[in-house]
Amino acid sequence: MTGTERRAAIVHAAIRRFAMHGFRGTTTRELASAAGVTEPVLYQHFATKRDLYTAIVDQLIAQAHERFDERAKLLEPDATDREYLQWLGESILAYHSEDPDRVRLLLFSALEGHELADLWFEKATLDFIRRVEQHLERRAEAGAIRSESADLLARAFIFMVSHFGMMHLLFPGRCVPAPDAGVVKKLVDIFLNGIATRGQITDESHGNS
Repeated sequence: MTGTERRAAIVHAAIRRFAMHGFRGTTTRELASAAGVTEPVLYQHFATKRDLYTAIVDQLIAQAHERFDERAKLLEPDATDREYLQWLGESILAYHSEDPDRVRLLLFSALEGHELADLWFEKATLDFIRRVEQHLERRAEAGAIRSESADLLARAFIFMVSHFGMMHLLFPGRCVPAPDAGVVKKLVDIFLNGIATRGQITDESHGNS
């Protein structure tokens, strides 16, 4: 292998290792073994485990942006709000299903309190939320949707759909209903129309007493 190919192979093998055991639960010896190299060769490419982890996070963030931009090409410029949210919801589910190791690594970095979790949150999560927020702000200015907090609206929809993607990842085969386009369609309807049957829900209790 060339130096570039060897570096890429190390990163690829390390992603899986970190995703399964976390940063603290993975040794450089294990990383070298997973990549099929010796520790000295590993250190030739990455001076420390943190350098390797940083390279992985940077690569995964770049891939996430690239994939989102590619999916954005599927969205028609004159898409309705329902079509936009359907596309957005399916994109969120794809994020969880296309590369589970990426999501697992993100979870480990956050749970371990690793400093790179902040980098991931700022460059990936917040960037994604801001894109959706800006779209909703434009729609509110056009009078198409209610003038609510665009940030809150963006998070409400993103997190609603993300729950299904995350549960399917953590508990495969036990997530009911299955996270698919049909579920997204129902969530979009709830998001756009709410759950009230007569225009609004009162604060009056409706218990069985």
